[in-house]
Amino acid sequence: MSPNLATAHPVKILFVCDPLSGFVTYKDTTFAMMREAQKRGVAIYTAELKELRARVNHEPSKPTVSLEVFGHHISIDNPQIQPWWIEHTAGWIDASEFSAILMRKDPPFDQHYLVATQLLEIAERQGVRVINTPQALRDHGEKMAALEFAQFTPPTLVSSDIRSLREFAIHTKKIVVKPLDCMGGAGVFVLQSDDPNLPSALEVLSDNGSRAIVAQQYLPEIVKGDKRIIVINGKPVDYCLARIPPEGQSRGNLAAGGRGLAQPLTPRDREIATAVGEKLAARGLLLIGLDVIGESLTEINVTSPTGFQEITEQSGIDVAAIFMDAVLGNK
Repeated sequence: MSPNLATAHPVKILFVCDPLSGFVTYKDTTFAMMREAQKRGVAIYTAELKELRARVNHEPSKPTVSLEVFGHHISIDNPQIQPWWIEHTAGWIDASEFSAILMRKDPPFDQHYLVATQLLEIAERQGVRVINTPQALRDHGEKMAALEFAQFTPPTLVSSDIRSLREFAIHTKKIVVKPLDCMGGAGVFVLQSDDPNLPSALEVLSDNGSRAIVAQQYLPEIVKGDKRIIVINGKPVDYCLARIPPEGQSRGNLAAGGRGLAQPLTPRDREIATAVGEKLAARGLLLIGLDVIGESLTEINVTSPTGFQEITEQSGIDVAAIFMDAVLGNK
């Protein structure tokens, strides 16, 4: 059981994230987490990936390795203006001073991200709670993690072999193809098996067969929304966010122009979320975002799941509060 961090000692939480200047505060989930932490008297610190460093120390006599962070101690001022934060101090801090580190860097999951997880693992060895755990982030590729739960997923192929991808398209009739390392609907295409551009599209997307991509059976239920189900500590939030594509388009991602509609979980949604959530929480994934189209699981988001503010505004469920309870060990 996690310790109650809120009463153990003065709490400092570090958010490893993208530059604050890029936050869209009215919908950003990391911002919602920060705001909830501030409500509870938690000291908020932020850092970018480039502001993490490992150090080998030989003082006083025993060699040790520690993670140090160039942390920015901030507080939220007025979310409606830029900048919306006040920076109080900035400087190198030993990671052991933090009660928790929240890894909220958006994809791509590239070499920089990989090295950051390795650095954050040093903090774990120092006794710091890292959410989600570095090992779990590395083990659960967002476009591939759903394959573990084949009973819930549509027909899917992950491959760099163009011939295999073409055969899958012919057999499936209509497919969705996407890269393994992007987010927000970037690089997603819907292809018909009889499309004369299919071979060329697969060549471009797979970089002429040198890069693996994901091909999934097209699900017509997408017109009703690509549902984002938030799961915290193995338990689904009672409302999901159905991201509905603009008319005539196939991507429901909010970053691609989709419209978010909060709605109660269906029995099938809850079945999927409970089965997946309980299994992955035991592996160190405190927060995940499931993508469900119709009755099928298509993706498991583990790096920086979003949707907190939209669900809260439309349903009244304070998702950030539920999450911070889990971080601080209150529930």
